[in-house]
Amino acid sequence: MDPLASIPFRKIQFLPREIDVERRPDGVVVLRSKFPLDPFERHVPAYLRHWADRTPDQVWLAQRRGPARDWLRVTYGEARRIVDSVTQALLDLKVPDSRPVMIMSGNSIEHALMAMAAMQARLPAAPVSAAYSLMSQDHGTLKLVFELLEPAVLLVQNGRQFERALRALDLTGVTVVHVDDPVPGLPSLAWSALAATPVTGAVDASVAAIGPQTVGKYLLTSGSTGTPKAVINTQQMMCANVTMGQQSRPRSPQDPTARVLDWLPWNHTMGGNASFNGLLADGGTLYIDDGRPTPDLFLETLRNLREISPTYYANVPAGYAMLIAALERDEALAVGFFRDLQILGYGGATLPDDLYTRMQRLAVRYTGNRIVFFTGWGATETAPTATATYWATERVGLIGLPFPGIELKMVPAGAKYELRLRGVTVMPGYHKRPDLTAAAFDEEGFYKIGDAGVFVDPADPSQGLIFGGRVVEDFKLTTGTFVHVGSLRVAAVAAASPVLQDAVVTGHDRDWVGLLAWPNLVACRQLIGQPDASLAQVIADERVRARVREGLAAHNRSATGSSMRIRAVLLLEEPPSIDGRELTDKGYINQRVTIERRAALVTRLYSDPMPPEAIAID
Repeated sequence: MDPLASIPFRKIQFLPREIDVERRPDGVVVLRSKFPLDPFERHVPAYLRHWADRTPDQVWLAQRRGPARDWLRVTYGEARRIVDSVTQALLDLKVPDSRPVMIMSGNSIEHALMAMAAMQARLPAAPVSAAYSLMSQDHGTLKLVFELLEPAVLLVQNGRQFERALRALDLTGVTVVHVDDPVPGLPSLAWSALAATPVTGAVDASVAAIGPQTVGKYLLTSGSTGTPKAVINTQQMMCANVTMGQQSRPRSPQDPTARVLDWLPWNHTMGGNASFNGLLADGGTLYIDDGRPTPDLFLETLRNLREISPTYYANVPAGYAMLIAALERDEALAVGFFRDLQILGYGGATLPDDLYTRMQRLAVRYTGNRIVFFTGWGATETAPTATATYWATERVGLIGLPFPGIELKMVPAGAKYELRLRGVTVMPGYHKRPDLTAAAFDEEGFYKIGDAGVFVDPADPSQGLIFGGRVVEDFKLTTGTFVHVGSLRVAAVAAASPVLQDAVVTGHDRDWVGLLAWPNLVACRQLIGQPDASLAQVIADERVRARVREGLAAHNRSATGSSMRIRAVLLLEEPPSIDGRELTDKGYINQRVTIERRAALVTRLYSDPMPPEAIAID
């Protein structure tokens, strides 16, 4: 038995796991929390106004700025004053038909303030992935999104940086707002002018007119199933979801003021709703992290963590792999990181067991306790979190149990269940797409999210659910055996941890299962002891190949059938393509599109004899 298992978790108060289970004759199971949802706030701007009145000097937002990269801080009181001025400026534009404010650049103080002002002016805030402007070569997706949203106002942080994207759009009748460096010859308003607008009674009148069904945001889906869709997020959806999170993990007056360092993009529902709205509702301080879980940008995150001791920290597994390696070799960093830490979170993919164990060893060393890892599951269409692990679970890979106010319908689908959701946080529909809206719901009004799950213990539903992948990604081998792509992909990447970053599963109408996989460059460089090794060098290095081979061979030995065994792997040098729709803006790999786009590589993997660059697994 792992000695870590005997060490208690740092105590966190959670909602009891009391679940009502409805079992129907056709095999359908419906799960509900036995606790009703608590009353929730009327709209998101009310959180800012509450804390501006109660703790006006408390820092809400901070971000590094300028050549010296010093922290620029904005308090709740200051933020309220600026937001009200920008709200007045938006009202003065007399925007017709509640056309949205489209925010093209990434996370920033001005982005946050503009989003709040848009909502106060009852104009939907529509944050768009900066990748559509800065990483795309043809701006094709940006143009489609622009035509769908028909924004009245566009915000860019730096005009020059977004010049190519702006010039690719027909800006007739659109007010462009820049924070820095306006584009020569392109009319735009300075953010500083909006922030200095004298406030009239029209602002309070507009805020008073916000109702539960007022559209607060249009959030774009990732485009993993085609062109991004604009999900209508009402104020009721967002505020109810905040309360669900608070109810599942009640806050105590003795808790330290929430302090979070976060990079998750606000155009994505996890960053823009779960993280941003949740922290705002708690009256905490959000340090905007300009770092990312990539080899070239994670040093910025580490620099920030040397100055900030978070009370809550969340990241994707790739980010944890880099963070844990840094904590293991830097005691001062570890002391600061764990000093005030209450809880950890992860998302985007299952956290590999070895990362979980290494983080818990560090937690015990520096706090004397294990730290609870929290995760949730949901979608842009559910504002976002519908289920969560609101208990001190001993394992990773769970999606938890439904929040109060959520009904989770589980429809039998072979060895798994297709998951569907109903509740106050589910969207009313897709903007300007009634056809897609109608197709998204079943005959009982449950949203068909497209994901699958299974019980940890069918005899004890309170143990929670395990994520079972995307239903539409599964395929059959020539033997007729179903391959459950989601669970296999997670298991394979975890088995080869830490040298694989991500993968797609191959084998549709083939005799065996394979992988096209991307190496984790940081971990591979550490493994071979060459910090500057190129991706091509890493892929060719026998030590990396051996680690993949050994990890997947061990996985195969524990597999229960051919559908779970990996025969061979091709390591990829070309990164996932945004323009090619392989990579969504939130970093999710589109299985179907990637297989189609890289069909020649799939054919090569299955050639006879197997090509020498393939890693054959025993």
